[in-house]
Amino acid sequence: MAFTAKDVQALREKTGCGMMDCKKALTECDGNMDAAVDFLREKGLASQAKKAGRVAAEGTVCAIVENGVGVVVELNAETDFVANGEEFKALALEVAKIVANENPADLDALLKCTKDGQTVEEMVQELFLKIRENIKVRRFVRFEGNVVSYVHAGGKIGVMVKFDGDFDANADEFITIGRNVAMQIAAMNPGYLDEASVPAEVIEKEKEILIAQMKEDPKMANKPDAVLGKIVDGKIGKYYKENCLVEQQFVMDGDLTVGKYVEKSAKDMGKTFKIVDFVRFEKGEGIEKRVDDFAAEVASMVK
Repeated sequence: MAFTAKDVQALREKTGCGMMDCKKALTECDGNMDAAVDFLREKGLASQAKKAGRVAAEGTVCAIVENGVGVVVELNAETDFVANGEEFKALALEVAKIVANENPADLDALLKCTKDGQTVEEMVQELFLKIRENIKVRRFVRFEGNVVSYVHAGGKIGVMVKFDGDFDANADEFITIGRNVAMQIAAMNPGYLDEASVPAEVIEKEKEILIAQMKEDPKMANKPDAVLGKIVDGKIGKYYKENCLVEQQFVMDGDLTVGKYVEKSAKDMGKTFKIVDFVRFEKGEGIEKRVDDFAAEVASMVK
């Protein structure tokens, strides 16, 4: 599989590695981007690639909870000027309310939903014709039940957390607890709820990478496989603590995990509840934003 200079640049953005290392990784991996990220990690040149798929794009994330239904929606635009406009944000809110009320199965169904005789697709088109900038409803998630939402930095990140148990979801004390958990999710970006939520293939891949890293380390390369296995198990335990919400150290109280914080908070309220699901949207994650090379543009015009 061939690759281009843009692929090399994309890999640099994902991993923070040097150009030559990225070029070598893509060569070794026959142009496969995901395999190249793993290759660089195995060589100890890249971290867990938190940046992977986090290239910025403009838009806003809207999260609401109404009548026991929570919705988070991402609406994209080409410029932050448009994304910060009142009309754009109002459209995002309107789309979120339509998702809450209509429960569409997917994006195509959402675009066909109507409000006051106008489809969502027509709403988007109407705003496009007014501002002449591409607008796209990118994704949404809808929860029913005991849900708390949180929006960070005016629409940069939107979070919903769903709880289950015996409690009053409208109680101010519970809403504060839920909001604290949502802020944890916004800040620490867990990939999974708990250990059971992590797919087996993800753990196997992580183990392969850890073993490859240790074999690249002269101090570890000659250790017996049994010893390496125990070290890997310890590192997998650390992986769970970093990537599973309920296992993460709670940012507001370092003596507790998030799971223990919720358990303690429920006990203090004389109730029982636990986190059962969550979703975190970050504006533009996974979208490659166009970068204009002004110098190259001028040079081409001169030629």
